[in-house]
Amino acid sequence: MKKSTIIRLVSAIGAAAIITAAFAFGTLYATDLTSANPLYRVDTAMSDALFMRETPISGEVVVIGLDALALEYFGPFPWPRDIMAMTLEMLNEDPENRPAVIGIDLLYTGDSDADADAYLAEAAGAYGNVVVAMSGVFGDRIVTEGEDFRIEKDVIVSSDVPFPALAESAVTGHVNAVLDEDGVMRHALRYITLPDGTVKYSLDITLYERYMGREMPDLRSTDKLPAFYIPYSAKPGAYEIASIADVFDGAELDLSGKIVLIGPYDAGLGDKMLTPIDHGIEMFGVEVHANVIESFLRGIQKSEISAALQAAVVFVCLSASLIFLWDRKILTATLFWFGITVMVVVIEILAFRRGFVTHALWLPLGLTIIYVVSVALNYIRAAMEKRRVTGTFKRYVAPEIVNEILREGTDALGLGGKLVDIAVLFVDIRGFTPMSEILTPPQVVEVLNSYLKLTSVAIMNNSGTLDKFIGDATMAFWGAPLPQDDCVFKAIKTALEMVEGSKALSEELAERFGRTVSFGIGVHFGPAVVGNIGAEARMDYTAIGDTVNTAARLESNAPAGTILCSRAVADALEGRVRFTSLGDSIKLKGKAEGFEILTVDGLVD
Repeated sequence: MKKSTIIRLVSAIGAAAIITAAFAFGTLYATDLTSANPLYRVDTAMSDALFMRETPISGEVVVIGLDALALEYFGPFPWPRDIMAMTLEMLNEDPENRPAVIGIDLLYTGDSDADADAYLAEAAGAYGNVVVAMSGVFGDRIVTEGEDFRIEKDVIVSSDVPFPALAESAVTGHVNAVLDEDGVMRHALRYITLPDGTVKYSLDITLYERYMGREMPDLRSTDKLPAFYIPYSAKPGAYEIASIADVFDGAELDLSGKIVLIGPYDAGLGDKMLTPIDHGIEMFGVEVHANVIESFLRGIQKSEISAALQAAVVFVCLSASLIFLWDRKILTATLFWFGITVMVVVIEILAFRRGFVTHALWLPLGLTIIYVVSVALNYIRAAMEKRRVTGTFKRYVAPEIVNEILREGTDALGLGGKLVDIAVLFVDIRGFTPMSEILTPPQVVEVLNSYLKLTSVAIMNNSGTLDKFIGDATMAFWGAPLPQDDCVFKAIKTALEMVEGSKALSEELAERFGRTVSFGIGVHFGPAVVGNIGAEARMDYTAIGDTVNTAARLESNAPAGTILCSRAVADALEGRVRFTSLGDSIKLKGKAEGFEILTVDGLVD
């Protein structure tokens, strides 16, 4: 093997090993869920952003909250237990509108008023559809083995269970929550094991099984990890919440055959936590239960791929990537990095939809580091090679001549621009997105090409510079690269021709597809920097500056079939074009109060 090949392989394997170890370093897998990785927060945040998406909810889960209205109705919490007893009776009183199952996300431990306790126990057992909450108390336990002993950490050492009469009349399910290291609830406990060895399944699993009328072995399996990933489908506040006060007031609720959850829904009652579907707003526990049950109803379960397997995949991919990127040109390296990274992200999203949860950050970040490292190494090698060649060249040519050639070569790159007054036009298609949703891809391309051809012809007929297409938008300017007489008038005339030309095309689309589209146009006049903008490997002849930004913002605020312009345009064309002033009724981002906007009504006869 050549020495250079050996160096490449050793470097690739070493770099990949270091990066992979950095990702996996300190990762703890007592439950295969928690992680002490320094990149943990970034990794989980990226995973949440990629994987968590709101989806339509089934409507089979109804949430009844102990909310502000209920607190005003019944007074400060805790309430007498006969209120919950009456609630259960009212929810079950109509056989045609009776819930399939009712879950109470409240702990009724210990004794209170004997009559109220008896009333609640009787109401909970009367209909056979009530599940009440219990919880385990975590702590450390000393286990003796002969003369030896050991300490078991984070195990259930006791439990908070409903008072005896209620525990006998109703089914119980645990409501213990498990938060990840960053305080976000991404997992739910499938079951807990009480000190006497009894296994208690979660309130969610218990409710779902009662709803289905049978045990669900897949959810009960103790071969799986006690905690499972929650695929949230609804953000905080997404569920329509009925108040217990509404139940007492006789509000009509559609409960027939549904799952009813009763729990705290007021900030003063606590039971709130951050969830991966929204890091900014806390979610009430009763909504978390609703999300978990919703995932059961939709048959969605997620498996988290082991960190060891993911680390192996990362190591192999990074090693192969660095071997490929070795000595590659910057453009090739960038395209490779971008393409592979996008592909990896897409695969991660598809894997999640198929039921597999990955560390979303590891491979994209690793590829980015490898890309940066390879570009840096290639740059260093190129610089060293350039220095070596330059040093060799100076042996044959006078050093002064070599230095002058190098200076001329740098100047010849041509990057830079000049400040000139130009008229800038932006035009965008209104109504194109809704139309594209009902057309086939070839039809979408056909319609888009027709409109872009129309804008291009109008610009060229009026001696404009077509700068670029931006999706279904077009940018053009007048006054550069060469000075032009009457450049503002040419821009306005182009805009009017576009609006007029779009009418015939809209009629044709209405006949073919039953939909029409039109243009929104913005025109501004002022100073801008025009020239070669970009980098050595890629540059564009374009215009940049506040004038360009203002024209773009005018276009974004222009209604369909309307041309908006600035006072600078109107002043340049006074007496030649008809305008209607809108004053400063439209606020443009970055513009101070008093920036006048006008509509272009047409040319003066």
